[in-house]
Amino acid sequence: MLRAKLLFILAIILLCALVPVAGAVTLTLNASENKAHVGDAITLSGQVTGIKTIAVYLFVTGPDLNNRGVTLDNLNIPAGRGLFTTAPVHMENGTWSYTWDTSVILGNLKPGTYTIYVVSSPIDRLRFANGEFTKTEIVFLASERPPNEIPLDTCIPIVALVISGGVLLGCGGMRQKKI
Repeated sequence: MLRAKLLFILAIILLCALVPVAGAVTLTLNASENKAHVGDAITLSGQVTGIKTIAVYLFVTGPDLNNRGVTLDNLNIPAGRGLFTTAPVHMENGTWSYTWDTSVILGNLKPGTYTIYVVSSPIDRLRFANGEFTKTEIVFLASERPPNEIPLDTCIPIVALVISGGVLLGCGGMRQKKI
């Protein structure tokens, strides 16, 4: 009986030694450019190993942004509480990719140094522990393109003034009927 218990304990110890360590999550993050202009598109990519997941979560910190991090698509929305930019993970090999087009984001992306984070679970920068994230820095320079401004035709303000004047004159000529 004692011998059977010892063999059972030894078998469990050997089995534990052969099973890979659970929870050893590894994330990688690569940026197509580490120096870019505001308005450029940057491809972020990487790999997640140690877990099976359908998505990774991305957020950014930088000048005048919330220190918890913000979504990549809207710099006014703090990351966390379910609000993240996500990138789908290919289940076969754990790779992921996301194109961050900084010409179509909401908020003000100023020239400066920004840190992009990728995490395997939806938590903000103030809540994750070491090993649960990876990051990279991107330096943004001023935009090379002038802002897309469409000049107004000079007749538009005149037409608007005529229409509003007509409305005001029309309303001024109306009288209230006494009951």
